[in-house]
Amino acid sequence: MYNQHFQNSMAFLLLFPFLSLHCLVVIASSSSSSSSSSSSNQIPKPYVVYMGSSSNLGVAELAHLQLLSSIIPSEESGRISLIHHYKHSFKGFSAMLTEKEASVLSGHEKIVSVFPDPILKLHTTRSWDFLEAEAEAKAPTSTWSSHKYHNISSDVIIGIIDTGIWPESPSFKDRGMSEIPSKWKGVCMDSHDFKKSNCNRKLIGARFYSIPLTSNNHNTTRTTPAGSPRDSVGHGTHTASTAAGAHVANASYFGLARGTVRGGSPSSMIASYKACSEDGCSGSAILQAMDDAIADGVDIISISIGMSPLFQSDYLNDPIAIGAFHAEQMGVMVICSAGNDGPDPSSVVNTAPWIFTVGASSIDRDFQSTVLLGNGKTIKGSAISLSNLSSSMTYPIAFGKDIAAKFTPVSEARTCRPGSLDSKKVAGKIIVCVDDDPTVPRKIKKLVAEDADAKGLILIDEDYEKHVPFDSGIFPFSEVGSVAGFQIIHYINSTKNPTATILPTVDVPGYKPAPVVAYFSSRGPGELTENILKPDVTAPGVAILAAIVPKVNAGSFPIGKKPAGYAIKSGTSMACPHVTGAAAFIRSVHRRWSSSIIKSALMTTATVYDNTGKPLKNNAGSTASPHETGVGEISPLKALNPGLVFETTTKDYLRFLCYFGYSEKNIRSMSKYTNFNCPRNSIDNLISNINYPSISISKLDRHRAAETVKRTVTNVGLQNVTYISRVNAPSGLIVKVLPQKLVFAEGVKRMSFSVSFYGKEAAGGYNFGSVTWSDNRHSVQMMFAVNIQ
Repeated sequence: MYNQHFQNSMAFLLLFPFLSLHCLVVIASSSSSSSSSSSSNQIPKPYVVYMGSSSNLGVAELAHLQLLSSIIPSEESGRISLIHHYKHSFKGFSAMLTEKEASVLSGHEKIVSVFPDPILKLHTTRSWDFLEAEAEAKAPTSTWSSHKYHNISSDVIIGIIDTGIWPESPSFKDRGMSEIPSKWKGVCMDSHDFKKSNCNRKLIGARFYSIPLTSNNHNTTRTTPAGSPRDSVGHGTHTASTAAGAHVANASYFGLARGTVRGGSPSSMIASYKACSEDGCSGSAILQAMDDAIADGVDIISISIGMSPLFQSDYLNDPIAIGAFHAEQMGVMVICSAGNDGPDPSSVVNTAPWIFTVGASSIDRDFQSTVLLGNGKTIKGSAISLSNLSSSMTYPIAFGKDIAAKFTPVSEARTCRPGSLDSKKVAGKIIVCVDDDPTVPRKIKKLVAEDADAKGLILIDEDYEKHVPFDSGIFPFSEVGSVAGFQIIHYINSTKNPTATILPTVDVPGYKPAPVVAYFSSRGPGELTENILKPDVTAPGVAILAAIVPKVNAGSFPIGKKPAGYAIKSGTSMACPHVTGAAAFIRSVHRRWSSSIIKSALMTTATVYDNTGKPLKNNAGSTASPHETGVGEISPLKALNPGLVFETTTKDYLRFLCYFGYSEKNIRSMSKYTNFNCPRNSIDNLISNINYPSISISKLDRHRAAETVKRTVTNVGLQNVTYISRVNAPSGLIVKVLPQKLVFAEGVKRMSFSVSFYGKEAAGGYNFGSVTWSDNRHSVQMMFAVNIQ
């Protein structure tokens, strides 16, 4: 656990968020006064020293220690130690350094970048059947769980970097699993509460990492997340079981969402890397976990963590981007959550093109908590409430402003701010509050009502459909919209002795429309560059049932029941492992496909329609743009046979780094191509030309000639086929494809085409559309976003 000094420091650091778990990152800021600034600059803090790639892997720690001894004063020799040592797929280390020492190291010829170690936070079933139900609505030939390929064995290994894992969950039983493949080089670490025997043929590896902290005596202080691979938070267990959990029949959250729960690739194996605790995730620990995962032999790395959209670091100062770049070079796919900072534009994170970035959407299931008024009127609200109230148990109902504490402004009482209600007036009543104060979250309002001995809480929120269902435990709760809220308040004001009750939540399957882009899901365009369309895709991330840590918390589950082994959670953290599971499923079928082929297959076959057959919408009810959905909602079964794919190579990514503005020296040091040269003309606009499965152009001058981008596709389907292009573009934007026909004759695997955009008559701002290649069997859709200026 963090010591008290660090907890006090964190209160100050949180004023300067840099990263977010999905997860948020914070980095210390210097004091405004020059004297305190000078002093604080000399306080050692954890830094990451990134030294690029090397053909001479397995670099000795001694060389790094010698480097530290050359800059750290002899009287502080206790700091000459490594917190983390990166030695497998890339070189570097983390250590306690002052700002001056870090500055000196940054000028070293063999060092690519030096940056403060950020603290990140976590981005926080039926969903798999829904993914295919929507894709196969016209001709439902199979479901996800019954597909023939789920019966084959798999040696695909998924590395989950998160809060650890709860190995006793039924989702991690190894019945029917294949033998652990010889490529696996990882370990199952022992601890006081985690034994090697907790690992099996499903959970084949488990590691945990130290988190560096500063201390007053300038010595390195380390903590371990609970000193064990075991999950104490539940986040890592939930994401791991969503990606690759075994089939578990009759799973539910105390009866809600009951059914067979499973991961996207039940035959895949899981390796857990605990780099996070409830307090956050150390960037240096995440980087160490990625280095280990690559060396251990994982095929896919899943990370529901990321930088804060407010203060995003560039790619060479972002631990996830660095680790993912080297993973990609080693053939390991990295999938990350897009963040929970929507609906603000440019809030998407993890936007490097070598990362598969995932936004969140809803599924066709709703959770309703019904309010019954004393006049017989029924009002449907939203919640996950395990209360024991019934229609025969009614209680007095009162509006917050009418039960205010003395000297409390009505504006505070109506919103149920802490200290605003008179507990004597509240006791024994169901209270009604308005949720129009964003500084007081629903959890706090619920605690205010509970502490005052209320019988239940009804929350009025005009935007309640934008929120995910709130889990109130056993406390009766329901959230309603402004129209329904007006009816409730009118009933209270017009009735002498108004009464009401709140019924326990029921789940409603077949909800329409779905999917809908989640309100919280971070949006594009990317902050670092708008010439790559992000997020890439969306996947289920709202109210997802998966395994958790069974916790004995009073009031969180019904009396007489055991703690739940499964729970319903929301976030892009939940969407990310859906794509991870889908990617693992595809890799188990197509074992020779690269990560970029799998990514392309999932992107070009994604659906842009909901279960009513209409274009995907956002929570405001408007048609969602690719800055919200990416190219659309994944359709894993369709992705097994995409027809054509866009292969994005390491050299594409190196050219991207050139176009972004990094030095040729640094790019070479990161790459296995030590003789790589940047194109002579390396400007930001050329990023649009890397061979990505979508197109984004950050600036198209309507007064200039058309801008042309080039793409190359690879045929992974039948030979001797002809694909014909079809353009869907908004009015005024002229889009031309040359050639309009691609003929894949015998022996022809790759062909190139160009797309030109001319916007003289187009509307200003971003214009969205698509280019689709069809051969009567496949539809290969490439979305585009073009900003007209």
